[in-house]
Amino acid sequence: MSPRDDVSSASAPSGIGEDERTGRAAWYLIFVLTLAYTASFIDRQVLNLLVGPIKAQYHLSDTKLSLLQGFAFTLSYIAMSPLFGRLADIGNRRNILTLGIVLWSLGTAGCGLARNFGQIFMARLGVGGAEACLTPASWSIISDSFPPSRIPRAFSIYMIGPYLGGGLALIFGGILLNAITEIDRSGWWLFGSLTPWQLVFLMVGTPGIGVALLLRFVKEPVRHETASGAISERATMREVWGGFVARRDFYLNFYGGMALMIIALYGFPAWIPAMLMRQFGMPAATVGLQYGALVLVAGTLGVLSGPWVAARLGARGRGDQLVFVPLVCTLSLVPVSASLLFVSSYPAALAIATLAAYLYSLPQALASAALQLATPNRMRGFASAIYVFAVSITGLGVAPTVVALITDRVFVDEKMVGASLGITCMVACALGAVLLWRCLPAYRRMIGRP
Repeated sequence: MSPRDDVSSASAPSGIGEDERTGRAAWYLIFVLTLAYTASFIDRQVLNLLVGPIKAQYHLSDTKLSLLQGFAFTLSYIAMSPLFGRLADIGNRRNILTLGIVLWSLGTAGCGLARNFGQIFMARLGVGGAEACLTPASWSIISDSFPPSRIPRAFSIYMIGPYLGGGLALIFGGILLNAITEIDRSGWWLFGSLTPWQLVFLMVGTPGIGVALLLRFVKEPVRHETASGAISERATMREVWGGFVARRDFYLNFYGGMALMIIALYGFPAWIPAMLMRQFGMPAATVGLQYGALVLVAGTLGVLSGPWVAARLGARGRGDQLVFVPLVCTLSLVPVSASLLFVSSYPAALAIATLAAYLYSLPQALASAALQLATPNRMRGFASAIYVFAVSITGLGVAPTVVALITDRVFVDEKMVGASLGITCMVACALGAVLLWRCLPAYRRMIGRP
């Protein structure tokens, strides 16, 4: 196989033919799923741009706003992930995705039709619960639509979605809000009574319906095995759980290692802006533009270059590169995070944050591919759901809070938030690297490599 392939063919067991999954249909699937992933991040993050008018209209406190931004979405997202993971293992993944996209699009539109805090909260619950279908069903269907050597590249393109969605939510959300505010809506028959922010929600929720229609042209692929120890087509949850227990040396170390590394992925974007403003006195607009643009570019380059790095290692005979590269990146984040304790200038802090964005983005597609290739087909959806649960708990729950607690309780100085962030990510990534190193032998065994 050419060195240009994303992963050495030796990383997959024999019996999986490169020509079983053809090009056009598979790449059309990636195109549609990337649109869906982008739309999901637009739908979940556009609220952040509209907190001002929502707060003013319903007289909400910052605490209630934070419940809409994080708690309502995360609660239902985590709660529904195992259910969708199980459905992805036993059902038609295309249909699951189609239904989920329609439901979260309707939930986003429902935010615009809400008349009080409670109704917006319920709509956000619906958005989060429906979006829980995306990771388990998408990861599973991608893994069966490509030969093993192409799976990391497919994942890397798919995972551009969050960067596109996060940026577009702010860019086009602001454009829509300003445009609607300036338009005379008095003659609008159906929506004339809605405020501009409500109309933004309605407009942002609409494209998802189109993505769901595009997905109807996708054919549910045949399921392929890449891991040793396959389980039956209609395996019970007891059998599935037994599969996890039998492979616990891989799953415990993999989930733990990646969850600890994800603390950097969530911690840096959450607290670097505050550090740059508090420690160096930079205005919010400048920080938002410069740091936002750098993270967008660095994150996208990181995700796309991951398969290339893995391919180079595969060409040199490394068969465990899909876990080895995340290990190296996690280890590299230790000194990068530690440098935040000593940084003394705004450009240097910005450079550190940009390097961190590249390092924590690079292994994401590879880790996703590794989990799919090492997991029996009828366990993949549930395995992905557990992964989502683990990284959501640590990333959304632990990372921002631990940094804040160190700042408030240890340093008792808000200007020391950069040091708090550095300590948190340094310790987390050091522990994560140990777990990923322990994961390597089990991963090699599960993909049939010595």
